[in-house]
Amino acid sequence: MYILGDIGNSETKIFLLDNKYRIKKNISFSSKNTNYKFLKSKFQNLTKDFNKIKKILFCSVVPTSFRSIKKFLYSKTKKKCYEVKDLNLRSLIDIKVNYKQVGSDRITNAISLQNNKDNFIILDFGTATTFDVLIKKTYKGGIIAPGVKISLNILSDKATLIPKVDLKRTKKVIGIDTISAVRSGFFWGYSGLIDNIVNLIKKETGKSFKLVITGGFSNLLKGSIKNKLIQDKDITVKGLIKISKLIK
Repeated sequence: MYILGDIGNSETKIFLLDNKYRIKKNISFSSKNTNYKFLKSKFQNLTKDFNKIKKILFCSVVPTSFRSIKKFLYSKTKKKCYEVKDLNLRSLIDIKVNYKQVGSDRITNAISLQNNKDNFIILDFGTATTFDVLIKKTYKGGIIAPGVKISLNILSDKATLIPKVDLKRTKKVIGIDTISAVRSGFFWGYSGLIDNIVNLIKKETGKSFKLVITGGFSNLLKGSIKNKLIQDKDITVKGLIKISKLIK
C-alpha cells in the first residue's frame, strides 16, 4: 500500500493506494490542523494497518505542515516520507526555471501531463491562480495571479460596505446591487484574465497548447473561458503516482 499526499496552502489531500496504484481511500483537512492528536484521528479514516505501507510521497507548499505529517507517519510506519523535490525528476521532466522557487504542486501537475508530443497550459484555481507552461517534456515557467477566493475575502474584509459574497455565474455584466456587481467583477474579470494570459502565452511562444484546468473554481469558470479546455481535478494525484514510481 502507498500513501500519496498534496499539502496546499488551504487544504491537505491524502490518498491510500494499493500496490497497483489504484486509489482505495482518501481524506482531506485544513493544512493548518497538523498536530499529532488531530492527525491520528484523521488517519484512522485512511488506514488502521500502517505496517502495510511501502511508499510515502507528498508534494507540499507548506513546510511546517509537511514536517508534522512526516513525523507522524514515520512514528507509525518507520518509512521515509519523501517530498517531490527530494527525488531526481530529470528522467520525467526538464525544468528551465529556478527549481527552488517552483511549487512542488506545480511540478507534480506538469509531470502528470508531460509527453513527447503535446504542449500544455495548466491552470490551477488554488489559493493563488497559477498558469504553468509545459512544452512537451520541458517546464518553461508560469504565471501567478491572485486567487479567486482570497481576493474575494480581502475585498469584503477591507471594504466596509461590501458583504461576504458567494461567487456565482452572472448572465449580465452590469450589476444592479453590490452583490451582483461584485459577482460580475470577479466572474467576468477572472474569465477575461484567463483568456488574456492564455493568448499572451501563445503569442510569446508561437505555439499551440492544450489548456487543462483544475482546482476549486474550475467548475464555475470553465463555461466562460473562450479558449477550448479540458477539466481534470485529479491531475495532482496522477502526477504523484508517476513520481512515486521513482521510489524503490
